[in-house]
Amino acid sequence: MKTWPEQFLAAAAAMLVLTGCNKPAAGPDASADIIKVGEFASLTGSEATFGQSSHHGTQLAVDQLNAAGGVLGKKIQLLTEDNQSQAGQSATVVRKLISSDGVVAILGEVASSRSLEAAPICQQNKVPMISPSSTNPKVTETGDYIFRVCFIDPFQGTVMANFAGKRLQLKNVAILTDVKSDYSVGLTKFFKEGFLAAGGKIAVEQNYSGGDKDFNAQLTAIKAANPDGLFVPGYYTEVGLIALQAKQLNLAFPMFGGDGWESSSLVPIGGAALEGDYFSTHFSPQDTTPAVQAFAKDFLAKFHEPSDAMAALGYDSLMLLADAIKRAGTTEGTKVREALAATKDFHGATGNITIDPARNASKPAVILTITNGGFQYIETVAP
Repeated sequence: MKTWPEQFLAAAAAMLVLTGCNKPAAGPDASADIIKVGEFASLTGSEATFGQSSHHGTQLAVDQLNAAGGVLGKKIQLLTEDNQSQAGQSATVVRKLISSDGVVAILGEVASSRSLEAAPICQQNKVPMISPSSTNPKVTETGDYIFRVCFIDPFQGTVMANFAGKRLQLKNVAILTDVKSDYSVGLTKFFKEGFLAAGGKIAVEQNYSGGDKDFNAQLTAIKAANPDGLFVPGYYTEVGLIALQAKQLNLAFPMFGGDGWESSSLVPIGGAALEGDYFSTHFSPQDTTPAVQAFAKDFLAKFHEPSDAMAALGYDSLMLLADAIKRAGTTEGTKVREALAATKDFHGATGNITIDPARNASKPAVILTITNGGFQYIETVAP
C-alpha cells in the first residue's frame, strides 16, 4: 500500500497528465502565429450547394493569402462550422466560434434568415461579421459590427422590376413568395414597389413555405389570373420544382427571380422547364474583367468546377477582411470594424466594393438567363 505522500504525488501526477500540464510547452505559443477566422455555412441540408460554393471561395482566399505570407506576418486559420441549413443552428455554432475558438471575425451566411440569427451574437461580442451574400437589409441593421460584400434587396428588387418592365416588356405579373424566408419576403416587397412605381400591375400574389414540394394549387390560381410573367424570389430547391409544375400546367409565360436561383443544382431539378427564364445575381465567369477571369481560372484549377456568385462572394468576404486587418494593423475587433467601415474601391472578384454608411456594399448586379441547360450572361446593371 502507498503512503499518504505517495498517494498525493501519484494523484497530482495523474491530474497533470489529464490536464496536459505534465511538462511546459516547448517554444512560443502556436496561436501567436495564426489569425483565427470563423465561418458558418450550410454545408449540408436544403441549401448545401450555396454553403459549399461559398466555403470553397473562402478557402481559395485563405490558400492564396497564406501562400503570399499571410496577414500581418501570420497565417489565416479558417474554422468552419456547418449549420446544416437548419433554423437555430447558426446561433449555436457562432457562439462556439466566438467563445470557445476565439475567432477574430465571422464570415457567413448565404441565407439572410441564418445571418440574422448570428448577427446579434457578433454585435454583442464586438466581433466583426461579414456576410458574403445575405441580401436582406435587416442583416446589417443589426449593428455597427455587421457588414456584407453583396448588394441588398432594395437594389436587386428594383433591378428585376426594371428588367421585367423594360427588357421583357411585362405589364401584369404574378408573384410567388416563400413566406418562411426573410430573403424571399424582402425581395418580393422591393420588386413589387419598383414594378408598381414603373406602371406595372400585380395580377395575383401566392405564397409557399420553404421545403414544400407541391405548388399546383398556387400555380393554378396564378394561371387563372392570366399574368404575362411570374416572379419567384425563392431558393433553387423550390424554384426548380415550381418550374416543372408550371410547365405541366402549360404556363407559357417567363419566370424570373433573384440570386437565390443560382446553384449547380437548379437545372438538374427543373430541367428544360427553366429554359428562357432569368435571374439576377452578383457574378458571371463570362465577364471579361481581368479580376473576374483571374478568380474564375484559379477556382477552376483548385476545385475542378466552374465558379459561381456564391464562390466569388465567399472569396471576396475573406479578402475584404484581410485587407481591413492589414489597414488596421491589428486583429483587435474595434480597429478591424473601423477599417471595414472605411473600405473604398476594393477590387474584388465580384467588382469594386465600397462599404456605405449602412455597412452594405455598393456594387453592380448581373442578369443571367438559362439557355441549353446553362447560365448565360445578359447584362451588368450598375447601382
